[in-house]
Amino acid sequence: MITPPDRTPLPREFFDRPVLEVAPDLLGRILVRTTPEGPIALRLTEVEAYDGAADPGSHAYRGRTARNGVMFGPPGHVYVYFTYGMWFCMNLVCGPEGRASAVLLRAGEVIEGAELARKRRLSARNDKELAKGPARLATALGVDRALDGTDACAAGETPLRILTGTATDSDQVSNGPRTGVGGDGAVHPWRFWVTNDPTVSPYRAHAPRRRRS
Repeated sequence: MITPPDRTPLPREFFDRPVLEVAPDLLGRILVRTTPEGPIALRLTEVEAYDGAADPGSHAYRGRTARNGVMFGPPGHVYVYFTYGMWFCMNLVCGPEGRASAVLLRAGEVIEGAELARKRRLSARNDKELAKGPARLATALGVDRALDGTDACAAGETPLRILTGTATDSDQVSNGPRTGVGGDGAVHPWRFWVTNDPTVSPYRAHAPRRRRS
């Protein structure tokens, strides 16, 4: 008999820990996005950790800005950024407050609301690709900058919530370098994923942008 996943919301204390503890512990948890069109839920299968001022790959490495301000706030909040002039990506802030660490949600398996996700991800060839990559995940869930700063641990109704789900056993978790991170940040093996899960995105090394002549 298969035990159904735990639908209890994760408390703020879950996120008020070092980012390298929170990141792998998010695998198998359930992210629920509530929209007027209906809810979508997905099981997290791939994440990346970013450790603020101690991490050259982090948006907060050089300090606080208008863009990354949420990262410096309380744990359990959502940090959304816009990238390449076309895509949104979603992170969960972890503590302590002022540390500016966060976990990028890279991929997941849609377990509820697939029909709604398909309408947002028309280019997906199958359901395994609906949230296979951070921009695809945000698109499937209808996440944009309007959700930046959302408290995922707030009492009552909230547009984003993380449920306990079923934590992935450590022997089923792989880790390696983060996708697309260059420079000194490339050495950190802070990408974590569920081993052999088909929804995990392919690894891509950092490719320096060419200057226009």
